[in-house]
This record gives sequence, C-alpha cells and structure tokens, in this order.
Amino acid sequence: MNPVPADTRAPLWATLAATFFGAGRLKPGPGTCGSLATVIVWALASSRIPPASRTWATIVAAAAVTLIGIPAATRVARAYGSKDPQFVVIDEVAGQLVSLIAVPLAWKTFLAGFILFRVFDIWKPFPIRRLERLPEGTGIVVDDLGAGLYALAVMHLLLHFGVLMK
Repeated sequence: MNPVPADTRAPLWATLAATFFGAGRLKPGPGTCGSLATVIVWALASSRIPPASRTWATIVAAAAVTLIGIPAATRVARAYGSKDPQFVVIDEVAGQLVSLIAVPLAWKTFLAGFILFRVFDIWKPFPIRRLERLPEGTGIVVDDLGAGLYALAVMHLLLHFGVLMK
C-alpha cells in the first residue's frame, strides 16, 4: 500500500465508498472482507424487500454501486498512486451483488454466492483479466462485474439442477 501523497487526498465520500465504509481496511484479505460484508448487508436488507421486487432491487443496487464505485475507485487510486489498491473493495461489492441476482434468500445460496464470486474474482477466467486493463476505476470495478456474472451463471445452474435447495 502506497502512502497518501501530501498534496492529494481522496474526498471522504470516495474513500468511504471505495472501502465500503472501512471493510477494505480489514485484514487479512480485504477483498474477502468486502465480499463478506456485502453478503451480510444484502442478506439483512433483502429480507425486508417484498419477494416480487428482490430481483430488480438487486440489479438496481449493483448498478448504483457500480455508478458510484467507478468514480470513487478512480479518485482513491489516483490519491494513492496505485492502479488498484487492495483496500478498494467497492468492486467486490458490485460483483458480489451481481452474483446474488434472483437467488432465493437462504444461507446456502448466500454462502454459494460468496464462494463462487471469490473463486471467479481470484481466478479471473477469460476475458475477465482483460477487463482489468480498462482505465482507472472502470478497470478496477468492471473485472469484478465479470466475475459476478460467472458466479451468477454457475449459481443459477446449481439452482436449476437442485444442487443448492435440497
């Protein structure tokens, strides 16, 4: 982690968003901590959303996090002089939310979504690694959206074949 340059600091809103209110500062594994915090927050929040609205609410939440996350990640990465600081976890938040679109509220699906997303986020199968090359916050966030889409696809295959809900 690079120190903050003396003449440049990210705005508070960007730091809070990019670190998901400090979850990215937790050790070990800030990305895993950010993903876990997302699953916990979303499990609590989605249980209060009417079932007919949950899918759209998850999509809207993922889109909102992405729209806020890209400029926040850009500002923080610039302030720290780093292409992708480890403590920036808003990308994990966005990708983790994508992995939970249209899944039943159950501990098995939340656990599977968490594990699947982390596997694809770390593994970065084609073409996810290429998405990291996009500029600044876009590259930071979009590759995790790709990992979230891979996790979402596998999650729905597991649900379709009854592996998760037996």
